[in-house]
Amino acid sequence: MYYKLSFLCTMEILLTAATNFEIQPTINYLAERDCLIGRNRFDVLITGIGTMSTAYWLTRTILNRRPDMLIQAGVGGSYDTAFPPGSLVLVNEEVTGDLGVEENNEFKDIFDMGLPQITTPYTGKSLVNNNSALLRQYNLPMVKAVTINEITTRRERIGQLQQKYQPVVESMEGAAFHYIALSEKIPYIQLRAISNMVGERDKSKWKMKEAIQLLNEKLIEIVNSDLG
Repeated sequence: MYYKLSFLCTMEILLTAATNFEIQPTINYLAERDCLIGRNRFDVLITGIGTMSTAYWLTRTILNRRPDMLIQAGVGGSYDTAFPPGSLVLVNEEVTGDLGVEENNEFKDIFDMGLPQITTPYTGKSLVNNNSALLRQYNLPMVKAVTINEITTRRERIGQLQQKYQPVVESMEGAAFHYIALSEKIPYIQLRAISNMVGERDKSKWKMKEAIQLLNEKLIEIVNSDLG
């Protein structure tokens, strides 16, 4: 669902999330201010869950009205006990963890398989946000993430991904967001709050409510910052 919030402003910023549930406090905050903060004008795009939906709706929206900056915000799982539920991170590097083949208990991605492919906008196997000056101003850890379309639960699969990519965060949309932002050469930020450890299905141990609260507190700080 695309929320069209139309006022003129020097800088146009598109805030995206997979679900409105994750960023509803920030949507409300922007709406109360007519989506104008300083000289920045905000639109909100809810893409739906997963890379396919994210790729379609984000690309379509950019083609209809090209923003000056993109922000993706959401919750995610953690592979690293140094980033437990309730942590906040900025993702500066993304890999795709389910595009390839699994054989002999090993996952081989398309780069390992040597398939013909377009290398741009990859750096090696990764989609890297090189705008470190933009990210550093928010005083959050900058981490590597892996994107998959099926939430990882098997211990063997978790081990595969950890060994192959050393990710800190897992989500279902981040790589698509990075790919499009890099391809379109639009500055971007991906903000994630950790709601659970990857593979933990006991939801009594999740901190979804706390993660969403922290996510939106930081997101509101970001939309009030000097994004130019």
